[in-house]
Amino acid sequence: MESDKCSKCFSTGQSAQEEQLAHVPDCYEVPPAQRPSLNSPQAHVPLIDLAGLRIGPPQRSTVIQSIREACIRFGFFQIINHGIDQALMDKALSAADEFFHLPTNEKMKFMSSDVHKPVRYGTSIKDGVDKIQYWRVFLKHYANPLNDWILSWPESPPNYREDMGTYSREVQKLALELTGAITESLGLNPKYLNEKMKQGMQVIVTNCYPPCPQPCLTLGLPPHSDYSCLTILLQGSPGLEVKDMQDGGAWKLVPHIDGALQIHIGDHFEVLSNGVYKSVVHRAILDYEKTRISIASLHSLGLDDKMEPAIQLLDQDHPKAYKGSSFRDFLDFLSANDIGQGNFCFLDTLKI
Repeated sequence: MESDKCSKCFSTGQSAQEEQLAHVPDCYEVPPAQRPSLNSPQAHVPLIDLAGLRIGPPQRSTVIQSIREACIRFGFFQIINHGIDQALMDKALSAADEFFHLPTNEKMKFMSSDVHKPVRYGTSIKDGVDKIQYWRVFLKHYANPLNDWILSWPESPPNYREDMGTYSREVQKLALELTGAITESLGLNPKYLNEKMKQGMQVIVTNCYPPCPQPCLTLGLPPHSDYSCLTILLQGSPGLEVKDMQDGGAWKLVPHIDGALQIHIGDHFEVLSNGVYKSVVHRAILDYEKTRISIASLHSLGLDDKMEPAIQLLDQDHPKAYKGSSFRDFLDFLSANDIGQGNFCFLDTLKI
């Protein structure tokens, strides 16, 4: 009952992180076994130079093989020479930061606990519902096709739509290139998902993790995998941890590399690969002094398009291991369950 009471006390607009409380309230504390060490070893995740995709067959084959190995080993890798200018990435991070510095009443225009809303401001995961709250503030909005959604985005700060819109358009192009490379790495045609992804979902999630007075007690986001084909993450500073399942499930900090983007393999690609590729489990940790801004761009099929294991990857020795599902199915699941408790994983419901 106490945690429920706390959840009601710290609603969006009056949350502990927005109010910059000097302590972590009880309802933000994660169980001791789930608390971050704040001294995690660095993850030796692959750093892949995408320039090789555009040079010629020998170099492209090398990059495709590197992507395959990364998807099997971690479900995660970093990329450089991805084609998105550093100045544009800086502008997008700055626009997000400026939004989070707006007066509360401006941000609250977009507040909603409805996970189906195409534009949503909030804290934690589901405001007023989660039994454990998380030290995060976010703005989430649909972005593809951009012209259909951009006028529903915030008008303030004045540069938000232009700078975030330009970044969203460029990262969507990158997602299509990566999708082709990932499907090719599975032995499928690089255009296997091309048209569906062009018309598919792109969800931009801007995250703000304010300074936390006791970062060893809570998290910015709980362990989870992304229900998407892939997520392209731009982070302004370190704070992302991935779970290394080949090292006993140890949490490892993703190093910050200037100019690099982080690529998460999502649940959709684990399903498509029939389990050959793994959806990376990750979480966000906090800092005592610094605010961390990140921008996640999640890419998937259309809202009601179901992802199934590729029939080309199935045979007598490798029977179908997952049921098909859509992005809407996940939203319905998220609406009905508290994923922050760690007991609910949508991917588990798909396994046959």
